Amino acid sequence: MNPAEFDPHAGFEPDPSLLLHASGCRCAFHSRRLFTGALLGTGALLALPALADGVQMDERSSLANLIPAEDIEAAASRQYRQLLQQAAQQRALAPPDHPQVVRLRAIAQRLIPFTTVPNLKSTPRAAQWKWEVNLVGGKQINAFCMPGGKIAFFYGILDQLKMSDDEVAMVMGHEMAHALREHARERMGKTAATSGLIELGSALLGLGQGGRYLANMGGQLLTLRFSRDDESEADKVGLDLAARAGYDPHAGVTLWQKMVAQNKRTPPQWLSTHPAGATRIHDIEASLPLVEPVYARAQKPAQHFGPPKASERRHDSEAQDAPTN
Repeated sequence: MNPAEFDPHAGFEPDPSLLLHASGCRCAFHSRRLFTGALLGTGALLALPALADGVQMDERSSLANLIPAEDIEAAASRQYRQLLQQAAQQRALAPPDHPQVVRLRAIAQRLIPFTTVPNLKSTPRAAQWKWEVNLVGGKQINAFCMPGGKIAFFYGILDQLKMSDDEVAMVMGHEMAHALREHARERMGKTAATSGLIELGSALLGLGQGGRYLANMGGQLLTLRFSRDDESEADKVGLDLAARAGYDPHAGVTLWQKMVAQNKRTPPQWLSTHPAGATRIHDIEASLPLVEPVYARAQKPAQHFGPPKASERRHDSEAQDAPTN
């Protein structure tokens, strides 16, 4: 894709029928190319820090086992591809060389090697995920991560909040945490158990009522909302991931201060399922002593980026109006 074809303010709205979501917010999309090999290859060269400190997570809920992980991830991958196609058709899929795509992927490269550190008790499946990251045009303050490691940011969250690299790492780590801790799978398992939709045996084989339940998976994830405990877990895991990757965990506080300020003007879509306020900031501050030692000894990023520049925001509209020979 020619960079001039990307419109950061395209206002892309994917077809709701395609929305299969990883973390319980509204879902999205990503890049045309897999870059897992580069990510994991780079990550393998990073020395993992000692794990004597950092946040300490409990084991994941056994209710998640009622829903086959491979089915959720396969469905997410299918929906993801269709979303990419929709975004590209609407000039809302940023090309790989867009400055903010380069930025997001560089930050992801640093976080991904730490997604399976023992203290986080992530799903073992994460070690095999084909992580992807991309930027989508639109003013929404939103970001998400699908099952299987499919990450997307809207242009608006970078532009309107003027996020630093540290703050981007907090958002990315938070969304990755929902997938790593299988919050969507757990919530679906709870729903299935309480509604009686899953019968032992037939459900796990994708037959009968279980098969119909899995077929309706996308619709359920559209309305999925995480619990306070899920959100608290995602905050803690996100802080830990970012700190190990060399990003200042205190940015978790400044990020949510920005979110609260924005919420007073126009409630961001990202906050529709992410409670904010003094209590949340207080909880993040309470976790800082656990991750500050991790950050202190972490290898810091050699390259620093920043929020979108005015030249980036104007680039596409100017390119469209430029005379041709």
